[in-house]
Amino acid sequence: MMTAFKNRIFPTITNEAAIACIGLYCMAVVMGYGRFLFTATLPDIMVQLSLSTTIAGWLASINYIGYFIGALIAMFVPQRATWQVMTLWVMVSIVTTMLLVVPSMSLNLWYIIRLLAGIASGIAMILSSSFVIQNLSPERRSVLSAVHYAGIGVGISASAILTWWLLILGYHFDVIWLVAGLTSLPLLWLLYTIKPRQSQHTESQHIRAKQHISVHQAYLNFKHSLYEAVAGHHKALALLSVSYVLAGFGYISSATFLPVMAAQRLTTQTYAGLMIWLVVGIFAMLSNPLWGALAKRIGEIKTLMGLTVLQAFGMCLPIWFDGAIGLYGNAAILGLTFVGMVSMTLTLFKNINPAYSNLLIALATLAYALGQFLGPLVTVALAGQDDNFNAGLLVAAIGLIIGLILLILFHRQSPTSA
Repeated sequence: MMTAFKNRIFPTITNEAAIACIGLYCMAVVMGYGRFLFTATLPDIMVQLSLSTTIAGWLASINYIGYFIGALIAMFVPQRATWQVMTLWVMVSIVTTMLLVVPSMSLNLWYIIRLLAGIASGIAMILSSSFVIQNLSPERRSVLSAVHYAGIGVGISASAILTWWLLILGYHFDVIWLVAGLTSLPLLWLLYTIKPRQSQHTESQHIRAKQHISVHQAYLNFKHSLYEAVAGHHKALALLSVSYVLAGFGYISSATFLPVMAAQRLTTQTYAGLMIWLVVGIFAMLSNPLWGALAKRIGEIKTLMGLTVLQAFGMCLPIWFDGAIGLYGNAAILGLTFVGMVSMTLTLFKNINPAYSNLLIALATLAYALGQFLGPLVTVALAGQDDNFNAGLLVAAIGLIIGLILLILFHRQSPTSA
């Protein structure tokens, strides 16, 4: 009787479209809220807590350090434990989101919370992608995986709308983060409905396997897998990895401070920063199917090259046009390009050695996280006392062009994979 009641409360969902939609919700929570809600609320945070641009940059970068650590941890998660570890870190992501409602926290506590949020984002993003894609049939994988990744754009849009709505009602960042956390809670129930159902015999086998594998042996297994994954592909992986570092560096330099730039420049428009951030989210939602269709026609590497050029152009718009045109243009191009660049690059990493695709995706995420960590710090350092972000945007554009050159060399080095 208890089993029947439990099955009614937690039904098992096996429909592929439903799983992809749950994956979308997961990405919206751990990426849209866990990472990008900080961007939407940053102008209010800086005003309410009297934070300097330098501290704001460090709070952003500490989150990306966490993302780097999370990607590193995800590399060691065995396939059979994907759902359990993913669900645990989704819980951490929601808790760290709601913790920012606590009043009068010290700056050190902020750093710790944003670090944990970054770790949760890194782990949950990689493992949820792995889990969702594994549960999709090959013929529906390309369409439904695009639904899953659209969660990033949905989360960015939700963060902008939520912040806008609550600021109009007279609330501030603390209530915004609390509401974001509360609206994330249904995800935990949905994740339970897609929990892999295993027999007791299978579970006992896994327990015995865990008992017999030592930490040292696990390290040796990982080392062997890493060697096998990169063997014969060192140059191609190096070129693609460095270009991905520069891609992370390039986009985050704008993504972190875009609403702050809007508050500086568009002083007559009260919520210009949130409008601009909403533009990023809407274009990010719409972009992935578009670039997926283009990649089928011309290939991932050519699509990625085009996106890199377009993003570099977008970085220059606020430099060339000081008003709304430059900022809204940058926002639209940022939304159009960054999710597509992630999707295309991860596909290229998988193509290099498909047998070790999960490991290579984790390595790629480490590279991207490194670029994201450096971006805000360099941008803040170049902004100076006047908080002028133009120099940071120019450096980001230059970095993207260098990344384009590396992509061209990668294509010549490894035309089959590309």
